[in-house]
Amino acid sequence: MGKIFALAKELIDMEPPEIERLLESPRHEDRVGAVSVMDWQARSRKTTPERRRELFELYVRRHDLIDTWDLVDRSAIWVVGEYLVDKPRDVLFELAASDQPMERRTAILSTFAFIRRGDLDDSLRIAELLVHDDNDLVQKAVGWMLREIGKKDPKRHAAFLDAHAATMPRVMLRYAIEKLPADKRNQYLGQAKAAAS
Repeated sequence: MGKIFALAKELIDMEPPEIERLLESPRHEDRVGAVSVMDWQARSRKTTPERRRELFELYVRRHDLIDTWDLVDRSAIWVVGEYLVDKPRDVLFELAASDQPMERRTAILSTFAFIRRGDLDDSLRIAELLVHDDNDLVQKAVGWMLREIGKKDPKRHAAFLDAHAATMPRVMLRYAIEKLPADKRNQYLGQAKAAAS
């Protein structure tokens, strides 16, 4: 993967139609390369607003090909989340309602771009929508973003956990409480255990 990421960085100027052709490859490594080029372009300060829009639109339009957790994780935050920082975010709520797990993972993971800025509202709304998701890869992503929310606003993190710890999937809860003191982790795990028994 390291070689693919390095090659993608060398090919950072690849045009969107070429990226899409690479994304259509049956080889997973090629698709990793495609989303990596998208990610590097989205991160670059030299990238124009128009190109950022093209990358975002390509990602959303061809999400059928961004169908594994590593493809989502390699590109969602910068290609989708960063693009939407100052724009309407309806598309994330549409993705959160999808029957495709990787689209739901994109919905929550993209909000990391907002969380980093202390903008937590949409992250928490999407976490609410996905708090009982039945896919473990979505559960892990929600838990991860909840953990990041906790770094920015411990009170809102605690309020979410107080409302949902007893019923959220165990893997989501474990990710969400990972950085809490041991006594708080045990408290929330105890709530979940009591609710399950």
